[in-house]
Amino acid sequence: MSHIVTVQTELRDPAAVRAACRRRKLAEPMHGKARLFSGEVAGLIVRLPNWRYAVVCDTDTGQLAYDNFSGRWGDQIHLDRFIQAYTVEKTRIEARR
Repeated sequence: MSHIVTVQTELRDPAAVRAACRRRKLAEPMHGKARLFSGEVAGLIVRLPNWRYAVVCDTDTGQLAYDNFSGRWGDQIHLDRFIQAYTVEKTRIEARR
């Protein structure tokens, strides 16, 4: 019998978001509003390489807002690597406590 594990990451820690951006050599995230194809959202704005629209982290809910049009407006691998970097940085922050 196989076992399936599902991990859902919520990005709630602004310090870990900033550290993940540094780890991935991205621009410093900024609080504000960003325009996506489907409208405008507010939160911590992260710019991924070659993405048409920013990724916006709502650290109150832990959710991300982004629009990459199934990879046409931004390669999913960049988002996956950013989320992985966030997870590493959040783990480091918690381990130090």
